[in-house]
Amino acid sequence: MKPKVIVYKKMDEKVLNFIRETCEVIYFEKLHSDVYPTFLEKLKDADALLGSGLKVNEDLLDRAPHLKIVCNTSVGYDNLDLEELSKRNIIATNTPDVLNDTVADTIFGLLLATARRMPELDQFVKNSEWKETLKEEHFGVDVHHKTLGIIGMGGVGSAIAKRAHFGFDMDILYHGRSRKEEEEQTYNATYCSLEELLQKSDFVCLMTPLTPQTEGLMGKREFELMKQSAIFINGSRGKTVDEEALINALRAEEILGAGLDVFAQEPVSPDNPLLSMKNVVTLPHIGSATAETRLKMAMLGAKNLVAGVKGETPPNLIKGSIGVK
Repeated sequence: MKPKVIVYKKMDEKVLNFIRETCEVIYFEKLHSDVYPTFLEKLKDADALLGSGLKVNEDLLDRAPHLKIVCNTSVGYDNLDLEELSKRNIIATNTPDVLNDTVADTIFGLLLATARRMPELDQFVKNSEWKETLKEEHFGVDVHHKTLGIIGMGGVGSAIAKRAHFGFDMDILYHGRSRKEEEEQTYNATYCSLEELLQKSDFVCLMTPLTPQTEGLMGKREFELMKQSAIFINGSRGKTVDEEALINALRAEEILGAGLDVFAQEPVSPDNPLLSMKNVVTLPHIGSATAETRLKMAMLGAKNLVAGVKGETPPNLIKGSIGVK
């Protein structure tokens, strides 16, 4: 009998057919209220889960007594209770690396758009306000030859540093759990404390995963440390930032602007003050959202899953999962 797999996110048929070679697939294109009772019913016999965003916690796991592996089709895994999964001897995987360049393109594009006020000026032209020479109040700031501070020099952070160093002659500062000798040698990046990075950077780019240690990492004190001329970019998770502190810092002109791909609440509430600020550029959490990259992520998730149900070691075990320190 084939292992039973629940896929709870829209997937390319190529991915589903790959899984079907080994498993019986129960497919939910989206987990909305109409199908959720069926999903819970199917959990009783499921050997594996594939998707992203679903809160896999004690309550859900109590409904899935046969579960062997949970596979995220994302690099982030803050939706998974790793401690609870480990207690139950359930493997957890994600899909790192395949999205690094795509996310780096998005985040560096967000940085450029914020610095040069591109969305605002796009509307300026489309609203027929471009009648005479632009005024100085519409000017942006240079990106080239400035200092970029990257908080979280993982795969995406490294790809951002590459673009900044070789494309824009930027000085790179970085902060994280450990030093990265390759980035220091290749991009002339300098490791420093968070405080020093915030004080010296013209652009602060937050790229850390969401963990208990990084939740609320950027708060009132951190924004006060930044230059008044600095721009903050968040490409990590919304909850790594105290959003109220960010709003207050922007209102008080403690920082120049912000570019955000993530928010504390997603989709973002229509009455969120960030949406009415001209010096804030907002994206709908689209860092990895190209057709090519999403297909690669889904296929990697599928390969993790198939390896797991076969009793093999998946290629992308999450740190903190079974057998991974």
